[in-house]
Amino acid sequence: MAPKAFEGDGEEVVWNEDSPLSDLLGFDLGAEEGQDRSGLKALINSAFVSHRRLPMLDVIFDRTARLMSTSLRQLTNENIEVTLDNVSSTRFGDFIQSQTPGGVIGVIHSKALDGYGLLAADAPLVHCVVDLLLGGKRGASAGLDGRALTAIELGLATRMLAMLVEDFDEAFTPVAEGAFALDRVETTPRFAAVAQDASVCALAKFKIRIDDLTTKAMLLAPHAMIEPVREKLLCDFIGESGTADGIWKDRLGSGVSSAGVELAAVLADRDVTIRDLQKLKPGETVTFSAHAGARVELRAGGFAVARGRVGRMGEMIAVKIDAALAKGADEGEREAAA
Repeated sequence: MAPKAFEGDGEEVVWNEDSPLSDLLGFDLGAEEGQDRSGLKALINSAFVSHRRLPMLDVIFDRTARLMSTSLRQLTNENIEVTLDNVSSTRFGDFIQSQTPGGVIGVIHSKALDGYGLLAADAPLVHCVVDLLLGGKRGASAGLDGRALTAIELGLATRMLAMLVEDFDEAFTPVAEGAFALDRVETTPRFAAVAQDASVCALAKFKIRIDDLTTKAMLLAPHAMIEPVREKLLCDFIGESGTADGIWKDRLGSGVSSAGVELAAVLADRDVTIRDLQKLKPGETVTFSAHAGARVELRAGGFAVARGRVGRMGEMIAVKIDAALAKGADEGEREAAA
């Protein structure tokens, strides 16, 4: 069987029809033992999650990183730098399973969006901040002893997480009112379940440097939580839609309403040929089929808008409107008559 060539991003991939499907796709669907990875199962249980690009959400996470840097510096009185590592999509179950022991997970509740999210801090970050708050020294071995947090350490970690949640709420407010607050703190990942394992979530990873120590924090926003403001998160910048569009619509509406329209009152009409028009001479009379009680038709731009009866109001000839015509009603009547 002759091999087939496929052109990708600047490279050519040669695939033979006798080769397994994994050679073409780049991964093995049956890599995990004991699981069926064929057909529809492969689509349902796929570990690959497509990233839904929400430009404004990336801006919110980037602004959150800058606010976190300022807050942690004020809290610990140390030179702390927080940078946004990357923003990706993941499933909720995969995020919970990837959490290491010794860290803390803050459950975030949004009253405005009526949803929950997570803010996770790894063990080195928690122990380092706790040591700094208690007057100790920072070190690269912080959090590596594997012991559980004491009540005092957990209280200080809760204070830190609550402060970081406030930073996220402040970064989210220019886009939409989120009203994010720290609901509770969990040290066991499975107790922080706020969504189904298959739920798709936006995951932001933050890299935190405290002198020579590099730690991380992660912010998880389920798509079910941010769905009410999805249209705003699709914008490329703040103010792209909303107030500006409202002002433009109001001005356009007022301009259209105040525009002048020529209105013609037609008592009767008659179709004649060009030959008959050429035969007309001064003094001749053109007869119409309209009777004395016929209603007059008001037209704007060739379209009938209303019908009424001719009368007099003082020294002015007036038309009393009997009924307005819907758009296209006159066209339908003309086609039916034809």
